[in-house]
Amino acid sequence: MPAFNRSDLAELHVFATIARRRSFRLAAAELGVTTSALSHSMRRLEDRLGVRLLHRTNRTVVPTAVGQGLAERLEQGFTTIGDALGDIESFRQNPAGELRINVPRDAARLLVGPVLPAFAAAYPHVHLVMAVEDRPIDIVAEGFDAGIRYGGTVPEDMVAVALTGPLRWVVAGSPNYLARHGRPERPEDLADHACIQVRLGDHTSFKWELGDGDAMLRLDTRGFLAVNETEATISAAINGVGLAYVLERRAQEEVGRGLLEIVLPDWASTGPAFFAYYASRRQTDPGLRQLIEMIRTREGL
Repeated sequence: MPAFNRSDLAELHVFATIARRRSFRLAAAELGVTTSALSHSMRRLEDRLGVRLLHRTNRTVVPTAVGQGLAERLEQGFTTIGDALGDIESFRQNPAGELRINVPRDAARLLVGPVLPAFAAAYPHVHLVMAVEDRPIDIVAEGFDAGIRYGGTVPEDMVAVALTGPLRWVVAGSPNYLARHGRPERPEDLADHACIQVRLGDHTSFKWELGDGDAMLRLDTRGFLAVNETEATISAAINGVGLAYVLERRAQEEVGRGLLEIVLPDWASTGPAFFAYYASRRQTDPGLRQLIEMIRTREGL
C-alpha cells in the first residue's frame, strides 16, 4: 500500500462502520452522510488497496475474508484511539498534575484565595504551586505555567484572559491622620500631605493617577516612606504615617472597619483589569482553565 495519509483514515473509518453495521444505510445514518458518499469512499479505498473488502448485494453487505481481518484490526485500533481521546476528555474534566502560577499579592488575596477551597474540592489531583510576588518576570523562563498581572503589564506575546472588570484606585488615610493633618479637598492639596509612595516591582516609582480620561492627573507624590507592597502600605496608612494610594477593593475591609477613610472620592481612577496569561493557545496545563473559569465566574464575567 502507498504511504498512509489522512484520507485513508477517514475511508478506513467508513469501512469499519459498514463492516460493523452490515449495512450501507445504517452506516450512513451513523456517520451522518449519504449512502452514495459511502459507496464512493469504499470504491476509492478498494482501488487504492487493490483488493475487494466487501461483498455487496441488494440485500446484504458482508466483508470478504480480507475485509473481515482488516475490520477486526481496525476495530481494535479505533477502540484504542477512542480510549485515548476519552482519557484526554477525562483529563480536561478531572485534571491531574502540577500547576505553577505566579501572581501579585493583591491578586492572590482578592482572586485566587477566595476560590481555593472550591478549586481544591473540585480538583483534588491538581497540585497548585503559587509564587506570590509583585516583580515583573518571564513566566516561561522561570518555569511557570501561567501568571496573573494587571492588564497593562502583560507581555504582548502571551495569551491573556481578563479575570475582572476595570479596577478603581483611591486615596485613603486613617481617621487619626486626617484629624491631625486635615482632609485634602483637591488633588493639589496632596502637596501638603505625607504621601506613601508606590514602588513597583522593578523598583521604579509609580505616579498617583487621579481621575479618568482627559481629566486624569499623574502626581509625583512626596513622603518619607516608599513601599512596594500593598499590605505594608495599608498598615502604614492605618498607623497614621500618611495617605495611601491603593486598589479600592483591597482596602474595602479596612474602610468598612473604620480603620481607613477614602479621600478625594471624585478623583478615583479606573485602571486595567487583572488578567491571567500563558504562553500557548493550546493550553493544556492541569487545572488552569478550571481555575480561570472559577475566578471569572466569581467576578461575574
